Amino acid sequence: MASTLPEPRPAARESADPAGSERATHVEAHGIDHIPEGERHGRPRQLFAVWAAAGVTYLSLVVGGALVLMGLNLWQALAVIVVGNLGWLLTGFLAISGPASGTPSEVITRALYGVRGNRVNNAVTGWMISVCYFALNLAAAATAGFALVERAGIRATTGVQIAVVIVIAVLTLTISVYGHALILRLYLPITLALTAVFVAVGIAVVQHTDFAYAPAAPLTGTRLWAVLLAGVTLIASGPLSYTTSADFSRYLPRTSSARAVLGWTALGAFLPGVLVSALGAMAATTLDMSDPQTALESILPSWFSPLFLVALVLGTIAINALTAYSAGLALQAVGVRIRRSYSVLVDGTVAVALTLYALLVSNFLDTVSNILQLTVVLLGPSMSIYAADILLRRNRYDGSALTDESRRSPFWYRGGVNWAGACALTGGVTASALSVNTLYTGPIAQALDGIDVALPVGLVVSPVLYALLMRTPLGGPHRIGST
Repeated sequence: MASTLPEPRPAARESADPAGSERATHVEAHGIDHIPEGERHGRPRQLFAVWAAAGVTYLSLVVGGALVLMGLNLWQALAVIVVGNLGWLLTGFLAISGPASGTPSEVITRALYGVRGNRVNNAVTGWMISVCYFALNLAAAATAGFALVERAGIRATTGVQIAVVIVIAVLTLTISVYGHALILRLYLPITLALTAVFVAVGIAVVQHTDFAYAPAAPLTGTRLWAVLLAGVTLIASGPLSYTTSADFSRYLPRTSSARAVLGWTALGAFLPGVLVSALGAMAATTLDMSDPQTALESILPSWFSPLFLVALVLGTIAINALTAYSAGLALQAVGVRIRRSYSVLVDGTVAVALTLYALLVSNFLDTVSNILQLTVVLLGPSMSIYAADILLRRNRYDGSALTDESRRSPFWYRGGVNWAGACALTGGVTASALSVNTLYTGPIAQALDGIDVALPVGLVVSPVLYALLMRTPLGGPHRIGST
């Protein structure tokens, strides 16, 4: 049985139309349950717009500018941006498990950690981190929203700020509640609109770029390598946060080309990730990108600035709608018996409360931001174990079996936990934590003169451990390689 309550289906939706439950004007009926083959539809190329709209974000500008502020010259920063965004290939690879199983990532990972073990996994890597990211992105969008209302002649009092946050959250959660079909319908025009705005911003940025820029005191030796790896980790934290890419590909027919699913997902996220971050880096060669919004507005025509602010808000709505959608599925996968639409609203309410507290009361977002810098320690191993499982099983997943939470489930393993997956994740996170140099410096990073190698260590150690342990008794009676 699946730990989910389906949305009520009006009689009009019970039709022979295979996409009857997937209309943009209806709340999505499915949650973490299996999507029957008769309700599968669409083509992999539709995934491009989904990920492209989510990739044109204000935070990408901020991160791109931060690379130059960290001491890199322009060409070093651009190289870091390209390398870090290659992480989207992993996001695309995980997406191929969606059509294979007909279930979201939050359910597929039962194969990795067991029915009970996966509840803990979803509580941390799924729900908690998603809500934190939602709050951070919402705060960034709200800042642009405050500037927009000020331009309209409205003073951004506390009451107005609360209203702005709530309006942005409502727009975001509406998309998430209606779900998959509305996302597919909206994200192509959103992508086109954001592209048009950022092309105009790009032209202005290029005109003000110092392509020969180099810092007054160029980094060399160990310090250079430390900043390069830190920059790659910072950029890669974006793609690594999307261990849930199967959520948006699971409605595709089982026969969909895995190569096409991987390619369109990765390309859709990679291109805007590189281009928008590159604009941030280029702008930082002549502008003070410690305040990107103000800096960029200074080089834009006054009439265009409101469009730029609207684009910043719209891009954040796009990415947060995906985040809230997956967070809702994660809450169901934790074991809370709640409709997907209601779970999305719960997640949004928590995120809005955190955002308001952060903006109006304390520096909570600073604390959360610091914590999220450490998420690569957890998300790198988590994503690489997922990828290893797809390879080991040759992307063969029984969606119906994955939704079975009983002790008879092949994914019950021992006591509801796949100890091979749990040990591999623990080992990978431990090795990664020993190699980090963020809020603290691990012993491995200390031995390397402060070079943070948490990302490559986590990406390598975890899947190797998982592949080895899944062929031992820790993998349970249904371990990979058993007869």
